[in-house]
Amino acid sequence: MAITAYLLYRDAGAAVDWLAKAFGLRPKEVLKGPDGRVNHAEMKFGEALLMLGSPGPDFQGPRALGHATHNLYVDVDDVEKHFARAVAAGATIIEEPKDTFYGARRYGAEDLEGHPWYFAQALAATRPKAPKRRRAAARNKKGKGRGRKRSARK
Repeated sequence: MAITAYLLYRDAGAAVDWLAKAFGLRPKEVLKGPDGRVNHAEMKFGEALLMLGSPGPDFQGPRALGHATHNLYVDVDDVEKHFARAVAAGATIIEEPKDTFYGARRYGAEDLEGHPWYFAQALAATRPKAPKRRRAAARNKKGKGRGRKRSARK
């Protein structure tokens, strides 16, 4: 089983070209309508699949709406190299590369129509411990009964 993202672009043909150049996705299938416009495309990134298409004329993407409705998170082998590629292709950077508390180095970029993408590289083979406040909260929950407090169980 898999979950596959399906993104809409006002110009899916331009998106196919740009996603290949900026983010390294590879076109798998590109279907054009009678007018020559790309109606549907499938792109690969490693084994992952992305589908995209061109909606009708009333479509409003993230830039037109003024906000995004989703984020894409993609694992890469070399986040710094990937970041340099995206910058060279003109991607809008929304987050510079940085180390995260969960053990990845990550950056964020918008594609040509404003969809946010986050690319990350694992820093270590094991996931680091949760921050202290989360560990303490988990300890406090252990051993407590479910339902009403003991004093109210009589």
